[in-house]
Amino acid sequence: MSKTLSIAFIGLGNMGGPMAANLVKAGFQVTGFDLSASHLDQAKAQGVAPASSAQAAAKVADVVITMLPAGKHVLSVWQDILSTTKPGALLIDCSTIDVESAHAAHRLATEHGLTALDAPVSGGVGGAQGATLTFMCGGTELAFSMAKPLLEAMGKKIVHCGEAGAGQAAKICNNMILGISMIAVCEGFALAEKLGLSHQALFDVASTSSGQCWSLTTYCPVPGPVPTSPANRDYQPGFATPLMLKDLLLSQDAAHSAGAQTPLGARATELYQRYLETGASEKDFSGIISMLRS
Repeated sequence: MSKTLSIAFIGLGNMGGPMAANLVKAGFQVTGFDLSASHLDQAKAQGVAPASSAQAAAKVADVVITMLPAGKHVLSVWQDILSTTKPGALLIDCSTIDVESAHAAHRLATEHGLTALDAPVSGGVGGAQGATLTFMCGGTELAFSMAKPLLEAMGKKIVHCGEAGAGQAAKICNNMILGISMIAVCEGFALAEKLGLSHQALFDVASTSSGQCWSLTTYCPVPGPVPTSPANRDYQPGFATPLMLKDLLLSQDAAHSAGAQTPLGARATELYQRYLETGASEKDFSGIISMLRS
């Protein structure tokens, strides 16, 4: 994809802002919009041209990327911009939303003769800043091939998961696994503490044996063994608890719709709801160990 193409990036928050900045660093022309003036100012400082509205950004763009909180926001923005978007434009949604809304967004694009891709991400704020995100993509082969050069400027692994909605399905399943595995790791450390076993001893054993998983080796929920994990920063969020709960709720909605049994996913959802109610809205999801200890 030519770097002379114009890109509109709508949603410049903790994830979208760094992602748009990485597109600028890669040499793409990026126009951005966000409802937050401070987010727009931060993006402007990174080389993103500010627009007065989503419609204004999309009107001049060959590619429109959205990174928004929920399906209702994605559908609202897409409905607003489609009447003025360039013919033949590519629409990429990087938000994490429900599969039904993802299908609806694809239908909207098709009705207006446009190509769409759902491409949610994994990797958190650190991955957005470092351009090391994983993109899980749903859409046609054509949409995927058109989007891939852009996604490679923001991420390290780009996976075509299938047709429309498949990217969101992959993201929901992946994050349900993450939520469950983090609770298991936290319970392991909480038990080890009661048994008089040091954090480092458990880490040295489990990280090289059958207990090994990402929640342990990359995102260890106790300070010390993995210096880069949020546990070493009083659980300042790389992936905030409300976002984990959002994804777990999406997983349970999807399980209900598909008739799938996910008892551990359901229990993890309940536990993260309880943790959020303790005042953990500004804490990383790995901080749930503090609740599990008690």
